[in-house]
Amino acid sequence: MQEHTADNKKGMVMIPDISGFTDFVIKSNMFVGKYITESLLKSIMDSNILCLEISEIEGDAILFYKHHNLPTFEETLMQIEQMYNDFQKELKRLAMQLAIEIPLSLKIIVHYGEFTKYKIGKFEKLYGAPVVEAHKMLKNHIAEHPPYALFSDAFLQANFDQPEKATVEYDNCDDCMYLPEIGYIH
Repeated sequence: MQEHTADNKKGMVMIPDISGFTDFVIKSNMFVGKYITESLLKSIMDSNILCLEISEIEGDAILFYKHHNLPTFEETLMQIEQMYNDFQKELKRLAMQLAIEIPLSLKIIVHYGEFTKYKIGKFEKLYGAPVVEAHKMLKNHIAEHPPYALFSDAFLQANFDQPEKATVEYDNCDDCMYLPEIGYIH
């Protein structure tokens, strides 16, 4: 079996995940909670300015990916800002409309590596270590109080001209402070 097939491609995986979702579902009226969840996930989907493909919606998260034309670090920051701002705007609109406090926030994971797709019936799924690793990144203890964005070293290294200096450039990047309330970490 060949190590690289035509279907294996390097690309980006991005997972916006709604934090506080489990408690929210348990404590909310089912119909109100469903309405809020649908609205918030739709706001994230509609904010997709990088034309990322959607692999699946996983309850409180969306698994986006892109194989071709890897976005730059700056373009990815703009995408995260758009998702975060649209999410916040929708959250405020829903809180006002329903006259309730909605204790949800957003965390976004960005990773890079080689993955492929497989098909079962009408469903296409992503397969590869970066997909599993991105999901593991969601379970971190670095920032226990979202909102935040977490970039993998693999994504940072794929995005800078000199990969060995990627984290140094990232740490010194002025754009990283553009959304201080998210706190870009690696």
